[in-house]
Amino acid sequence: MYSILVCDDEKDIVEALTIYLESEGYNIYKAYNGVQAVEMVENNDIQLVLLDIMMPEMDGITAMNMIRKKSNLPIILLTAKGEDTDKVLGLSVGADDYITKPFNPVEVIARVKAQLRRYITLGSSAINDKKDKLIIRGIELDDKAKSVTSDGNPIALTPIEYKILKLLMENPGVVYSPKQIYREVWQDAPLGAEGTVAVHIRHLREKIEINPSEPRYLKVVWGQGYKFE
Repeated sequence: MYSILVCDDEKDIVEALTIYLESEGYNIYKAYNGVQAVEMVENNDIQLVLLDIMMPEMDGITAMNMIRKKSNLPIILLTAKGEDTDKVLGLSVGADDYITKPFNPVEVIARVKAQLRRYITLGSSAINDKKDKLIIRGIELDDKAKSVTSDGNPIALTPIEYKILKLLMENPGVVYSPKQIYREVWQDAPLGAEGTVAVHIRHLREKIEINPSEPRYLKVVWGQGYKFE
């Protein structure tokens, strides 16, 4: 049985998450501020943390930084709808994923299971020292085997989808315009590139994202292009 720490200063949210997760067989620890969260992780065998960002005494980002000094366990941030800056900051300093409030119970369970599966499959180390593999958070691309997995689950991609994903994963955070992607992947003049690339990006999202309408990986930068975050 895996143990999960749920930390939020709103007790109703903690109780709701506890009900969802206990129904799936998880053992739940509860905390209501960052200080308690850090103490819980230090003193208990916990495999995943659901952590609110805005909390008294110690905020979630600070608590996460303290946890990260000692553990590589999955941390999913709980964020309010307008906290986009906090989401980006959280992901850049060590969070594995985020869930936006108000949350859908089905999505919560899916994200928790995905992170636990990845953590248990890869072990406590997310370091990739194999040149033929690209690993960014839950996505792993093995260029030697020409295979892709999302949170440990195999994903069937077309050759074009594979090449687009490989291009973006090799350059995380870099924005590629549709014309640049077309030139790189199709090796041809980018005539009608916008529509063609957009269709393939949409199909790629449907395969690798838990919620394609709120992608974690394949992001659009309006008016500029696409990037792998």
